[in-house]
Amino acid sequence: MMDIINFKQSVIDQHLPDNLPSYLKALWYDGTGDWKTAHDLIDQLTDPRSAHIHAYLHRKEGDIWNADYWYKRAGKKRPEVSLEKEWEMLVKEYGQ
Repeated sequence: MMDIINFKQSVIDQHLPDNLPSYLKALWYDGTGDWKTAHDLIDQLTDPRSAHIHAYLHRKEGDIWNADYWYKRAGKKRPEVSLEKEWEMLVKEYGQ
């Protein structure tokens, strides 16, 4: 897929890479500051990856109860790292 360096550069360049799955598109839009589009892309998806991204987005929004619900759906626990670090971890995990 795409490594973290190229993914971050595409965000800086504001150039959405072709053929990204919805969960990575959501991270891309979030990286550009467009939380609403990121959430709209992921909101109706229920697979574990999408649930994990959904959890992160609600954590970022400050809706911790909803975030924890989605972390549980993803089989994950809310991390004790910054939002920026979690975003990078998600891109690294799911961008490979």
